[in-house]
Amino acid sequence: MKSRDLAAYAGRALAGHRLRSALSLLGVAVGIAAVVLLTALGEGARRYVVDQFAQIGSSFVAVVPGKTDTTGGIPGLGGIPNDLTLDDARALARALPSVNYVAPFVVATDSVAYGERRRQGIVVGVTPEFAALRRLQVAQGRFLPETELDRGGALAVLGQTLARELFGGENPIGAAVRIGGRRCKVIGVLAPRGQQLGLNMDEIVMVPVATGMRMFNRTSLFRIVIDVGPAGDVDAVKARARDVLVERHGEEDVTLITEAAVVDSLSAILNALTLAVAAIAAISLAVAGIGILNVLLVAVSERTAEIGLLRAVGASRRQVQACFLAEAILLSSLGGALGLAAGVVGVRVLVGLWPALPAAPPAWAIVTAIALSLSVGGIFGWLPARRAANLDPVLALSGR
Repeated sequence: MKSRDLAAYAGRALAGHRLRSALSLLGVAVGIAAVVLLTALGEGARRYVVDQFAQIGSSFVAVVPGKTDTTGGIPGLGGIPNDLTLDDARALARALPSVNYVAPFVVATDSVAYGERRRQGIVVGVTPEFAALRRLQVAQGRFLPETELDRGGALAVLGQTLARELFGGENPIGAAVRIGGRRCKVIGVLAPRGQQLGLNMDEIVMVPVATGMRMFNRTSLFRIVIDVGPAGDVDAVKARARDVLVERHGEEDVTLITEAAVVDSLSAILNALTLAVAAIAAISLAVAGIGILNVLLVAVSERTAEIGLLRAVGASRRQVQACFLAEAILLSSLGGALGLAAGVVGVRVLVGLWPALPAAPPAWAIVTAIALSLSVGGIFGWLPARRAANLDPVLALSGR
């Protein structure tokens, strides 16, 4: 029996029981679509984070107050880490002359107002190096000037969207805005930048870091970011920075994070999610396989006379088995194709709704989805096919 004839025979058999076949096909399609869609989301999340770091361009070490993996002791007094101060930032800059820069900053949320217009905004206390760190361009005016770390003036640089909402068509340069209860002179407006590492740069207001600490009544910095540069030794800088801060604080009460560590942590999370997705898809496909098994077992019992006729005209057991196995594989293959198409369409819809998320099904997920759909048909179709092949031709012709 030729492959073309085998496929045509299987197609006619499935068309004879459309509802049962459609339900089994749908079960396979749901499982395959889940594999494609959820792996695409995981891959999109990974690409998004990598792209965000690529926008910065250089390797970095971020110093965060508090030791996340301290054991056997209490960091700081009463479990509270020592403050991460501007003096710590100066000490790091002196101890690491080979790095591009050391950039301390603080972050808070407060009201930003001009005249009668007011809105909540993210206020970031930064140094001039922050513009280089985030690859920021100034559209109007200038960025924060160089000054002593602990001598911040009442100056502000606005994000593009924030400036437009507060000032409309007016020129904001030289105007005074109220940030919380403090008046600050606007000296610059950023060029459009969009979302970057969790911050919408178009909706922030930046002030000198010392001004920010006084404004927020903070004694500790939010972060100190050390820009190592593309050719720098990140591990050496990290080790030296740890030594400096341990010497100053008398204990290791900070966490040092690198770009590679962030990406690795995200990859570990996404790998765990991928395994969870695989388990869910496996359950869905197993249910679909049981549906195929049920359809074919019923088909064997309903088509015993047909099987007897096939044997009577000379079809071998292997050919009969191949006929029913072809039905199972055709059913699961059609379900896999439908699920693959639905998954790809679903990914495109998600990207259309959230363009910032570069979701795309990885090649391995597509190959795995196709292999799974074929495997489901082969595995769950084998038992009914074998049962059909083992029927006694005489009894089958009599319909028993």
